Amino acid sequence: MAPQLDQDEVGQDEVVAALHRVAFLLEREQASSYRCAAYRGAGDRLRELDEADWDQHRRADSWQQISGVGARTADAVREVLAGSTPDVLAELEADLAEREGRSTAAGRRLREAICGDLHSHTEASDGSAALEDMALAAVQIGHEYLAVTDHSPRLTVAHGLTPARLRRQMARISRANEVLAPFRLLRGIEVDVLDDGGLDQEPALLDELDVVVASVHSKLRMDRAAMTRRMLAAVRGPSIDVLGHCTGRRVLGRERPPSDFDARAVFEACAEHEVAVEVNSRPDRQDPPEDLIAIAAEVGCLFTVDSDAHAPGQLDWLVDGCDRLAAHGVEPDRVVTTWPVERLLAWTGRR
Repeated sequence: MAPQLDQDEVGQDEVVAALHRVAFLLEREQASSYRCAAYRGAGDRLRELDEADWDQHRRADSWQQISGVGARTADAVREVLAGSTPDVLAELEADLAEREGRSTAAGRRLREAICGDLHSHTEASDGSAALEDMALAAVQIGHEYLAVTDHSPRLTVAHGLTPARLRRQMARISRANEVLAPFRLLRGIEVDVLDDGGLDQEPALLDELDVVVASVHSKLRMDRAAMTRRMLAAVRGPSIDVLGHCTGRRVLGRERPPSDFDARAVFEACAEHEVAVEVNSRPDRQDPPEDLIAIAAEVGCLFTVDSDAHAPGQLDWLVDGCDRLAAHGVEPDRVVTTWPVERLLAWTGRR
């Protein structure tokens, strides 16, 4: 418990930071989107108050009169103003410390070497936050860069971006980078691999992007030979940098078995064409499985450890993927997300 302070010594910034931290940790735990949004939204509302309104609500203890501040978030405000860590935040921080304590030394070393993340989603497709909020969270956890990789048009259930919407997002990223420097947002996409191995976006537009992640999202039960041909066609094509969550499996919640394909053939093609194999750090994916990571490591693949984050707090999942990859003895220099941004862009620029 934090030491007690006089209320006047605790300011608006500390309250907002505590509420946002609760939201961040709830997102990391994949708590309900409603609960995450309640704490993040309350912090946003309080941040918008001018000094006079803030002082008035503090004196009157009238936090719940503010739209978007409920009983639980108001209690958290009161605890911060009393100089204490809110109970909800203390519990979440303790849970995080326990999980991080279970990580391996090799995994922590790899995590410390990570400079960025090549797979994240925003509210433009099926994420929950604006790209600027994702960028600020990436800065908070120490990243130097973050690729925004919203879905491509065919994935309508995830509100995939048409070419026109993607171009508008690219322009927005360029404007954001003017104020975010030296941090860098990268213009990217998670593009669907079509049934024949083609990609679900205009080839010329893919060429304009900094990072192209290609993933299979449909017909995951395709027979082994056809799935292998499909993935080989994508990897051997001219446009992709990263093969995303290659098996499509889910291991938590609504579980889904992995796709069946000739992993050695696909990973040998990845190594030949310098396509990185993604180690997806989502707790519900943990993709590829351990036996496939071993094959990819054996044949000499490059890797990327990505969060596949759909909310700011989920960007902090990387230590789990780092643990899994480091267990196979992969050196950090084979992980492209340990590279500084100029080296990374020189690699993606090979296209």
